[in-house]
Amino acid sequence: MKEFRAESKKLLDLVVNSIYTNREIFLRELISNASDAIDKRRFMALTDSSLDADFCIELSTDVASRTLTVSDNGVGMSAEELENNLGVIAASGTEAFKKEMKKDGDAELIGRFGVGFYSSFMVADKVTVISRKVGETAAHKWESDGVDGFDICPAERVQVGTSVILHLRADGDEDYSGYLDIRKLESLVKKYSDYIRYPVRAELPKAAGADGVTVGELTTLNSMTPVWKKSKSEQGENEIGDFYKRTFRDYTDPLITVSSRIEGAVNYTALLFVPSEPAFDYYTKDYKRGLQLYCNGVLIMEKCAELVPEYLGFVRGVVDTADLSLNISRETLQEDRRVRAIASGLEKKILGEFQKTLKNDREKYEKLFAAFSKAIKFGAYDNFGANKDKLKDLLLYYSDAGKKLVTFKEYAESLDKDAPMLYACGETVDKIAMQPQLEGARAAGKDVLYFVDPVDEFIARMLESYDGHKFENVASESDGDKAEQSGHEELIARMESRLQGKATVAATDKLKSFPVCLAAKGDISLEMERVMDAMGGGLKAQRILQVNFDHPVIKSLETADDARFDDTVTVLYNEALLAEGYRTEPDFISALNRLIERGIASEAEKADGKKTSAGKPTAAKKPAAKKTAAKSGGDKKQEKPVGSDGSDGAQ
Repeated sequence: MKEFRAESKKLLDLVVNSIYTNREIFLRELISNASDAIDKRRFMALTDSSLDADFCIELSTDVASRTLTVSDNGVGMSAEELENNLGVIAASGTEAFKKEMKKDGDAELIGRFGVGFYSSFMVADKVTVISRKVGETAAHKWESDGVDGFDICPAERVQVGTSVILHLRADGDEDYSGYLDIRKLESLVKKYSDYIRYPVRAELPKAAGADGVTVGELTTLNSMTPVWKKSKSEQGENEIGDFYKRTFRDYTDPLITVSSRIEGAVNYTALLFVPSEPAFDYYTKDYKRGLQLYCNGVLIMEKCAELVPEYLGFVRGVVDTADLSLNISRETLQEDRRVRAIASGLEKKILGEFQKTLKNDREKYEKLFAAFSKAIKFGAYDNFGANKDKLKDLLLYYSDAGKKLVTFKEYAESLDKDAPMLYACGETVDKIAMQPQLEGARAAGKDVLYFVDPVDEFIARMLESYDGHKFENVASESDGDKAEQSGHEELIARMESRLQGKATVAATDKLKSFPVCLAAKGDISLEMERVMDAMGGGLKAQRILQVNFDHPVIKSLETADDARFDDTVTVLYNEALLAEGYRTEPDFISALNRLIERGIASEAEKADGKKTSAGKPTAAKKPAAKKTAAKSGGDKKQEKPVGSDGSDGAQ
């Protein structure tokens, strides 16, 4: 027995126990190695036609002996190559072949590390390799238990090529017997090696014959040619849609399909899909974004997050390239400029397709935005707004005047020079539409954008302006208030005293039917305060209770007694809070009930006074009696109408 080199023994243990995270990967590695061996022979056949053949890879199992065999008719190996390639771990025969052929930059070969073969020992306690090299008549056998060393001896093999025979481990914590099930092997081929360019064949059981014996039929398990490498003329009518539904387990057609084939510094092909709606777990922490990554048709990663930015995490699809640096297990990417180049190219392609859809198919884009607006908005705000300029023209907001979704560009086109981009914040379109501040904008013929997501105002703050028009919140002090406060100073001071520092009071001309509204002064808006509160508190807005001094309720405060004044101001302030989506204060209901009770009492007294007047003939003389009392300096209270609550009766 020949021993593994000391460093190889350590590496073998590392391969079996550490490098690979998924045991079923072994079949992908063996099929990829077989494909490489066929590639080498096919390359040689370009100058020697006698080496051409019906190239294929075959899988077979023997339940009795618990063996799984992977065979190919590729270039094969001599005894010396068996020792050098399999006896020295990480000595890649593929890498050596590429150097020999001086085609390191062009040859589309997969095995570059020389460790994939040893993944066999994750599922097998002994591996036998029988190989016959092209141009030789003798075959040789390499055999090892993966512990101390290996044996090489003469063997019999009719055809040129290699057979790898895995003697599967006994079942324990793992169900190794499952790899004897040809149907399971078929599913693994479909998952990892469906697009290997050569047919992967196996005998699949068919229906039993007349004698009751189940017969097998040699069947090709893989598709070989991926749909993304087919021209449009080669694709079936529904082939791409069927591929999407089958691959990504979606029962609906994709909303948008994006295909890209790039040849340049980095060569890759991509087929991407925008679903019609988010995955059920898309907005949860458990969701994992990423595209399927293939290397020459071999699935390397199920979800490669590095190839798509987080804000486009809803995009699904595949990327196929031979130009990436993979880690030793070929399960993860190594960080390099080619990864970034592909990711950048895909991002531009996707955003370009979004722009095209927005321009040419507005209805479809609005469906896309309805499904993924939160993600796109997050992309505009995330990373200190690094992507805001890429995404600002893809954002849609409801227009108060147009009653439809518009872009910033469409809104700005309707503005006069230097006019602000007005917006209002709230939970829903319906709630924003009822905000008091919108009355003034509507009366002045100004449109207002509705910001319904917490991130919207932060985006506006980052952009600052669009096409020279500054963003401005209608619930801000700077919204062009020109209302005169002279003559109302005493009432303002009295209202502020009642509010006890909760807000300052100022006149506004933006209200028509409403008596008050809430606004903010300074850099922190009411919406930003709400967002901060939801995150655990922090910044507070400087609140302003803006007052419409022409409103009857406000005018009535001029003559209200202290009790009614206090209750009315409390109700008005809480009305403003409600309109902005805040919770009301604890004393709101009590103040409201007291005002209602006063109103009921006043109406009752008035009704009683009318009944008394109707039952007494002398009631018509009461005004004269009042006049006499007034002249004689009698009780002043008699000057007020019957039924008064001590005030002027206004509510």
